[in-house]
Amino acid sequence: MKRLIYTGLAVFAFAACSNPASTTNSEASEEKPAMETQAEEGTETQAETMARTLADHSIWNDLLQKHVSDAGNVNYKGIQDDQARFEEYLEELRNHPPMEDWEAGDIKAYWINAYNAFTVELILRNYPVKSITDIKDGDNDAWNIPFIELNGREPMTLNAIEKGILLKEYDEPRIHFAVVCASFSCPKLLNQAFTSDQLEDQLVAQTKAFLADTKRNQIAADQLEISQIFEWYTGDFTKQGTLIEFLNQYAPVTINADAQLGYMNYDWSLNE
Repeated sequence: MKRLIYTGLAVFAFAACSNPASTTNSEASEEKPAMETQAEEGTETQAETMARTLADHSIWNDLLQKHVSDAGNVNYKGIQDDQARFEEYLEELRNHPPMEDWEAGDIKAYWINAYNAFTVELILRNYPVKSITDIKDGDNDAWNIPFIELNGREPMTLNAIEKGILLKEYDEPRIHFAVVCASFSCPKLLNQAFTSDQLEDQLVAQTKAFLADTKRNQIAADQLEISQIFEWYTGDFTKQGTLIEFLNQYAPVTINADAQLGYMNYDWSLNE
């Protein structure tokens, strides 16, 4: 098994410094510089102004179009060759985390793109690797390594994004078909960035495509052999009805309510 090597993370630290002599000079303390006064009155810092701007996902879209096939196969070597552009996008994510005044669609699109991009980064840090399950850091598996550094936040894990934000804060089971764990049995990595204005259509298309993919789901009216995603996360798909009722919204055929249900073995080999 490979051990995660930490390289290239941008760490953002903000500190306030003061001159000790100023605290002992009563004359100097009576009149403060205008810049300091403005900051005390609530002037937004440069970091806050930067973060308030919506993240631009256009670089990620270009990289996905170039290095991910329509079938969702990822050319990791190709992304390595485009490392400068990829790192530029990761910096965009790090510098522009979601703010409270963002629209919900922008927030969801950001976190989906961030999950997928940082998953690719984790693979590249350990490439060549046969499976994401081979990546460890001490007792932490790939999904629990705190390697994601965003401006003003504690280091995050992939699980924190998927389970702590996307699945926890949004009642949206189709997230499971948008975030991709770099494995063959995962839903395919969409070769375009998720965006707020296309998010609903993208989630519908991803869900339908996953259910229609006979390598990952085999669906007939009276018998199902479906992904273990539906077994592991049954609760996410049954909040508003049965699992079959959820599947029938997107499946290529209508499934009988009493259809026999089984699960396919999950293939964790790399999705390249």
